[in-house]
Amino acid sequence: MVTEESNNPSEKAREIAKRIFKNENFVLIIVLLIITASLAVITKGVSISPTNIKNIILFSAPRGLVAIGQFFVILTAGIDLSLAGTAVMCVLLGGRMMTLMAAKQIFHPPLSVTQTIPIMLLAGLVVGAFNGTIVARVGVPALIVTLGMSIMAKGGGLLISMGSVYELPRELAFIGQGEIGGVPVSIIIFVVVAAVAHFVLYHTTFGKSVYAVGGNPVTAYLSGIRTKSVLLTVYMISGVLAALAALILLSRTLVATNVMAQGLELDSIAACVLGGASLSGGRGSLTGVIIGVLIISIINNGMIVLAVDPRIQDLVRGGVIFAAVAVDSWRRRR
Repeated sequence: MVTEESNNPSEKAREIAKRIFKNENFVLIIVLLIITASLAVITKGVSISPTNIKNIILFSAPRGLVAIGQFFVILTAGIDLSLAGTAVMCVLLGGRMMTLMAAKQIFHPPLSVTQTIPIMLLAGLVVGAFNGTIVARVGVPALIVTLGMSIMAKGGGLLISMGSVYELPRELAFIGQGEIGGVPVSIIIFVVVAAVAHFVLYHTTFGKSVYAVGGNPVTAYLSGIRTKSVLLTVYMISGVLAALAALILLSRTLVATNVMAQGLELDSIAACVLGGASLSGGRGSLTGVIIGVLIISIINNGMIVLAVDPRIQDLVRGGVIFAAVAVDSWRRRR
């Protein structure tokens, strides 16, 4: 009896350690630390300098926003390839509505920042609503719908802007470059969105419905969940967050171009899958997705610091996505 009691603490310790190592987020944190440490050694400390760390966090904000939107969609076993196209369209639309360039102005005088922001968010909402309607009501595969929408949105944005747009109001810079109490505004926006998303997913009926629809849509429907409404809503969320990411990108550079959001949709998919979200739906955690965003951002930043050839950077990004999908496939087989 004494022996059993003396062994209990060690058994409990082993059990706790086993649970920690089985936790996907713990493994992700280890991966994140290994990548960070490796780049620190390779770059001789440049990658972990305060200035560079701040840059990584700043560039993670728009990536994080689109990844959260993508996560909602992936949880329902869908996918949104229109995120970059939506962001480009919103960037160019917002730029033309606010520009001081007489030849590019849609409105005379141009709209203010506070007037333009709701219109940009509404544009993202409309794109998301269109995607959700075609996927949920018509039954067209999400891959086809969102890929087509990405091309249409980029084309529409270029049609609206007629090229790059400059001379944007200086007050717009506060969103992407300003700080409140020493904390960048874009990071505050991301943290607030992440907190709201966490509450919605884990503390509301809608969040439970999202997981249920992705896990088994037939069972979810038979249990009384309005599956089509859930699908429509997640694509609308994704569209709005793409527009919000576009606002941050636009305010950071004060220039509207058609390449500003390039690769956002692929980075968001990679971040979600790396973070433990299953492409078959119904599985994943928001915390894991955020860690996945940091991993992607650190890898991209490390390649920039090392001045890696852009072609090699594309190979690495493609390899990360391939590895993420391979890991997801392995998880599903288990």
